[in-house]
Amino acid sequence: MTLVEEERPRATRRAVRATKVILVRHGKPAIPTNPRTSHHGFRRYIDAYQDAGLDPQSAPPEELLDLVKGLNAVSTSGLPRADDSARSLLPQAEIIADPLFAEAPLAAPRIPLLKMKVPIWAVMARIMWHAGYHPEIENYRRAKARASHAADILLARADANNGVAVLVAHGYFNAMIGRVLKKRGLARTGSHRARFWNAVIYERF
Repeated sequence: MTLVEEERPRATRRAVRATKVILVRHGKPAIPTNPRTSHHGFRRYIDAYQDAGLDPQSAPPEELLDLVKGLNAVSTSGLPRADDSARSLLPQAEIIADPLFAEAPLAAPRIPLLKMKVPIWAVMARIMWHAGYHPEIENYRRAKARASHAADILLARADANNGVAVLVAHGYFNAMIGRVLKKRGLARTGSHRARFWNAVIYERF
């Protein structure tokens, strides 16, 4: 074996860069998150939630700050609660806003004479969305295709930024992106939960 042949495997190993994609759910928005309302009220709540920024009392946990420390760019959906959360998490970083990362939408189920808390309406609306209830909003098939495109972009941004990309966006759509990343061979650390500032890491070594 020649010296060139001996060096080739080591050169190949050096060329393979580890990849890490960090998916973060935004912090608590500046809006009540558990009111009781009718289906008409839930429809109005969806719009108000979209417009709400970050609650000033909602700060990222120390372990999350440590996880993203030193990163110079962060992707967001461009919605106020996502952008505000990104600025709180990485105040010196460039914010790259893209509506591609917006939450998978919900429509208020038309159930009259019933009042429920907003989280219950949201669960019911998500189940109905999967079952085909998507009046004038993006359906599951299109959201799934969008999640695949979002994964492409995050992997490309990781490759261009020393192997790491971070997204501050929305719980359910983050989970959809995560499923794509896992199918592409990245290992997951953490789990997608309906918790503010929840972070899940996907890595390929």
